[in-house]
Amino acid sequence: MPTRRKPKTLMDLPSPTSLSSWWNFGSLLGLMLISQTATGIFLAMHYKADVRLAFDSVSYMSREVFHGWLIQNLHANGASFFFICLYFHIGRGIYYGSYLNKNTWFIGIALLLLLMTTAFMGYILPWGQMSFWAATVITSLISTIPHIGKPIMEWIWGGFSVDDPTLTRLFTLHFIMPFVIMGTITMHLATLHHSGSNNPTGLKSTTDMVPLHPYFTMKDISFGVFVMFILVMITLTTPSLFIEPENFMKANPMITPTHIKPEWYFLFIYAILRTPPSKATGVILAMLAIMGLAMMPKLHFSNQRSMTHRPISQFMFWTLTATICALTWAGGTPLAYPMNAIGAAATTTYFILLFIIMPITAKFENTM
Repeated sequence: MPTRRKPKTLMDLPSPTSLSSWWNFGSLLGLMLISQTATGIFLAMHYKADVRLAFDSVSYMSREVFHGWLIQNLHANGASFFFICLYFHIGRGIYYGSYLNKNTWFIGIALLLLLMTTAFMGYILPWGQMSFWAATVITSLISTIPHIGKPIMEWIWGGFSVDDPTLTRLFTLHFIMPFVIMGTITMHLATLHHSGSNNPTGLKSTTDMVPLHPYFTMKDISFGVFVMFILVMITLTTPSLFIEPENFMKANPMITPTHIKPEWYFLFIYAILRTPPSKATGVILAMLAIMGLAMMPKLHFSNQRSMTHRPISQFMFWTLTATICALTWAGGTPLAYPMNAIGAAATTTYFILLFIIMPITAKFENTM
């Protein structure tokens, strides 16, 4: 029997022929990381990490720097595109059972946390009203850690409130983090290539492989061109589409916005965070909502890896997706009736679906 030739380069990597377009979001994330890093470096050349100058330096970039408005808006809107690709990538992993590649999945969760931290720090840097108050509210959550929470919070602030030392530290970390993320992505890809890529059927397809190039590289390039085209079109036509209007005002510690909220891609977590009356309980639930993904391999009770041939699990997956959309909607509104009730119901539904109903459904389908 002829043996399969060992790939000499990444381009020769054997890939399942059944890979669908959902697998393109991994390469799109790499493209968005390159775009964000490149535009971020140019923005860092003109940014001033000083509470008196930060807001004006961002304005200066848009008005005075040659094509600065384009670079800034590509960076701002690129963050939203980054998380759109990221959530599709995670959703594909859940739907097709990619979490059973445990090492790859756990490194992926670490990447998610790094990306969320980096995005949060980037949201603070323009030093608008929403930036300042989001920094104040989110960093104050550290104080919920018993005994050591408040000292850690003040250490991060560099004082007794969010001020100049805080901004300088966040800017430094925001600049360094993309390179940390690149290193983590290398580990992510190394474990993926060691275990092999999953496919829509969830079955091993060692006999039905094609080289990565040109079959999938051309597909990745096509998707990349399309996504970048959409990003550029949004940047040129509606550059403020994803930007909170409150953030066009300079940060003022003496005036609190009517409704403090993070960027749209964190709204579902924010809705979970503010649902319980206790701040500590909210922080625990928010962390569980993310870190619960690490429990997915343990909660996989199905005999089949993928949901492709499991209609009830498919229904539950899309119900979970709708629940996350409801949480995003609720998180973007003031905490008042009926949105507080919708947020509480969606939070309860999220945890019940993820940790109870979906595993039971998978076990039930084994008997069908």
